[in-house]
Amino acid sequence: MIRSAILLAFAATATATLAAAAPAATPLTTISERSGFQTTGRYDEVVALCARFQKAYPKQVRCFEFGRTPEDRPMLALAVTRTGALTAEQAKKKGVPVLLIQGGIHAGEIDGKDAGFLALRDALEGKAATGALDQQVLLFVPVFNVDGHERFGKNNRPNQRGPVEMGWRTTAQNYNLNRDYVKGDAPEMQAMLALVNAWDPLAYIDLHVTDGAKFQPDVSIQVEPVHGGDEALKVAGAALQTNVMADLKAKGSDPKPYYMSFAKEDDPMSGFVDALSTPRFSTGYFLLRNRFAMLVETHSWKDYPTRVRITYNTIVSLLSQVAQNGKAWQKLAHEADARALTLAGSDVPLSYRTTFNTKTIEFPGYAYTREHSDISGGLWTRYDETKPQIWTVPLRDEIVPDLRVAAPLGGYIVPLAHAAWVGAKLKQHGIAYKVIGADQMAAEVETFRATKTKFGTQSFEGHQTLAVEGDWGRERRAVRKGALFVPIAQPKARLVMTMLEPRGADGLLAWGEFNNAFERKEYMEDYVAEEVAREQLEADPQLREAFRKLLDTDPEFNQSPAKRLAFFAKRHASWDERFNLYPVMRTAQKY
Repeated sequence: MIRSAILLAFAATATATLAAAAPAATPLTTISERSGFQTTGRYDEVVALCARFQKAYPKQVRCFEFGRTPEDRPMLALAVTRTGALTAEQAKKKGVPVLLIQGGIHAGEIDGKDAGFLALRDALEGKAATGALDQQVLLFVPVFNVDGHERFGKNNRPNQRGPVEMGWRTTAQNYNLNRDYVKGDAPEMQAMLALVNAWDPLAYIDLHVTDGAKFQPDVSIQVEPVHGGDEALKVAGAALQTNVMADLKAKGSDPKPYYMSFAKEDDPMSGFVDALSTPRFSTGYFLLRNRFAMLVETHSWKDYPTRVRITYNTIVSLLSQVAQNGKAWQKLAHEADARALTLAGSDVPLSYRTTFNTKTIEFPGYAYTREHSDISGGLWTRYDETKPQIWTVPLRDEIVPDLRVAAPLGGYIVPLAHAAWVGAKLKQHGIAYKVIGADQMAAEVETFRATKTKFGTQSFEGHQTLAVEGDWGRERRAVRKGALFVPIAQPKARLVMTMLEPRGADGLLAWGEFNNAFERKEYMEDYVAEEVAREQLEADPQLREAFRKLLDTDPEFNQSPAKRLAFFAKRHASWDERFNLYPVMRTAQKY
């Protein structure tokens, strides 16, 4: 209780200080600062500030456009450094670590924009992270989802305290960019991936505001690689997470290393379950590139000045951490790239799971009641923020590999029919491939045939998802000139496997990009199948026995005329041998 009161008093004092210190209108102050962090500006302010920072610091800041949105707005970034490396080429030539911080991927969660400009100005003026810009390039994207930012309104985030108005979660095309890192559908994500490919940031920082219940902790800091990815990078990732959390604690915050969402929605006593996000999210994606990612989630029920302060403190900490450790971590990342070249034949995790091993934690919450609602008919949780309370709740945070797959010895072959669009996807991620220059009539390859398929029941992010079961088997197949060879021996080998393995989490197949291969297109009429069945039964005693065994042991088969006739149709010469055959192949050959 005493500690909670101290933290609340600290937050109130810091919030009042920010408001009292709000400067008059000067070229590098924000609308948010001048309002005491009650409001946030529109995107034209970002455009103006980007230019003003460059004008004020022409040798330390470069403002540039890296993409256009579907509604034709500029996507802007600021490269900030005292190393002289204001372009991607200069940063690579000088070997300077790059820290990429992006705000507004969900444009209603806009703390990162206002905190970022404030931290940027203080760093340039020597008021924060002193000397940090001498050791790195800060690549700052104030707003990722620009069109969503301009869908401005007071009610866009009903479970968030401030600012007065804010943007919208999704893009003008209704994409959730925070589900798009692998599939890269949105023009905004394609622009971001191109920016990442050009600058190769050591760390990618994804600034958010969480939804959820009312409790005292004010921010969660999740970092990868910690639970997955290269082993040496996992150690460095854990250090980055620990160091930033320590810095935040010193500033009065109560950060947690897991996403603070209840295991059962709206039930505090269900506790928390940590997880490794799949590659559709930034933290699941960048570990596949052997780089660090951090998800920062301030708590939506803290007021806007408090959240901006916490985000500001996080950015300052990151600048300091990269200044101190960036060179060493950059060396580890490059060594991880080299190790990825040798993954051929080794078991590589494609997905992870949280075990059921549970520990009990003391979590600072508030008094609450759970009572029947005559509106919803369910239970309703009501919090009393005047009564801090310690909850004793379970936490599951042991994360282990789930599905492991042996990497191919050579790589993957993408057939000519799919080469153009798959090649375009690979280019988005900077993945290397080669165009095969001659026909091979009987190449020895591995093929994957699905034994079970499950399509998503509704559209998700514009896709009908697909999950398959099955395994790889050897056979000889024709490989046409113009097909693609994607070598496994490359720095992004883990990303290659995620995208091209049929059971990969968030791979191309999982997102429904190959659904046609798993849809039956040719059929035999029932009356024809009846005749074919009788001919097969008469000619093959072993087939008769197999059929009778299924009738006796499989009730579903026994009672389904379609399944019974399909049993024979599959054994007829007219059956489509490509049905349920995944078009991408694996090979031991190195083209």
